[in-house]
Amino acid sequence: MAFLKNDSRSEIISSAGAIGSPQLLLLSGIGPATQLQRLGIKVVLDQPLVGQEMADNSLNGLIIPSPNPIELSLATFVGITKVGAYVESISGFDFSALSVSGSQSMADDSTTVLNQLGKGSMTFQDAVANSTTNLGFIAEKVRGPISKGYLELENTNVSDNPKVRFNYFQAQEDLRKCAKGMKIVIDVVNSKSFSRFHYRNTTIQDLLQMMVNMQVNFRPKHPNSTSLEQYCIDTVMTFWHYHGGCLVGKVVDRDYKVLGVDSLRVIDGSTFSFSPGTNPQATIMMLGRYMGRRILQSRRR
Repeated sequence: MAFLKNDSRSEIISSAGAIGSPQLLLLSGIGPATQLQRLGIKVVLDQPLVGQEMADNSLNGLIIPSPNPIELSLATFVGITKVGAYVESISGFDFSALSVSGSQSMADDSTTVLNQLGKGSMTFQDAVANSTTNLGFIAEKVRGPISKGYLELENTNVSDNPKVRFNYFQAQEDLRKCAKGMKIVIDVVNSKSFSRFHYRNTTIQDLLQMMVNMQVNFRPKHPNSTSLEQYCIDTVMTFWHYHGGCLVGKVVDRDYKVLGVDSLRVIDGSTFSFSPGTNPQATIMMLGRYMGRRILQSRRR
């Protein structure tokens, strides 16, 4: 709970993220009146655009079994393609974490490595010296994206997740970009430089089939399809790049003040209309720094 002081400069800033900030506004009575009234929430401001235009970068890729042990490696390089897709690779993690039943273990693995790197002068090579596996993952994400969804409250409990729908590949352009990105991933796996990292008797169709058979989402699967577009739809996952829900010009103004409400700002990824670059974290941190300085400067006038 946040409290305003008896000061004209006092204000509340929500930085709860693309999921949390729209949820907090809705729970506070700022949002579509019909949705709020249905849940018995007092309407402070009828704002139908809160929770709208939610988006996330889609994640698709291939897991490649290797005949040789591979060092644990985070995504240190990004391939920026001309087709609107970014390509990254990681290895050494428990890729069963990609299944909907084990979504936390990959995050736990990467956190462990990062924590090790923070201890003393330990280098990345020291941290992963004994961490090897025979699996690698080449992933691609669609730039943007164009496809948009929405966020709605399920109930009035702030601890419960809201209902979120990102509508992956609703826009055909996003689907075309994904298919072209997957074609680049396949070309990499088939390249001479990559030949020592995969079994010669393993075909691309085998790798595609393995991903389709994994429970990476709850969507219907089409194991006999040879379409890369269908593959993208069947195996799509989140890249955790959630954004939207409190867009600039629709829910907040250019000073990130909530339109129609005094002393309330939203400063986080919920204000983004698209996900910048390959990862929004640095942009969000720079936004926080920039707005913090602007707010302090305005108070000195």
